[in-house]
Amino acid sequence: MKINLSSVFVDDQDAALDFYTKTLGFLLKTEIPAGEYRWLTLVSPDEHEGPELVLEPSNHPAVGPFKAALVADGIPFTSFGVDDVRREHERLSSLGVRFTQGPTDGRRHDCRFR
Repeated sequence: MKINLSSVFVDDQDAALDFYTKTLGFLLKTEIPAGEYRWLTLVSPDEHEGPELVLEPSNHPAVGPFKAALVADGIPFTSFGVDDVRREHERLSSLGVRFTQGPTDGRRHDCRFR
């Protein structure tokens, strides 16, 4: 068993596609029209055949309260890995990404953005 797809809820698919590809560096794998939205999947540039991230429209009525509750409680919904979190934090900060928490000195080096 392996992870094939994982979704991230987005308010604007075009803005999210721009951010996830141009800023974070993911690659667009699939783009299929689906009514007023699109089925958009992204992959890591290091794993073209790896797990796909779905940019899922957040228009379902349950998504807003779900996202708000996670943010209020400080619970991350999605996690990405990098080889050097401090270097990536600096790179993303220089591109204007706002972090709610910078790199920490704990066992896992986490930082969070939204």
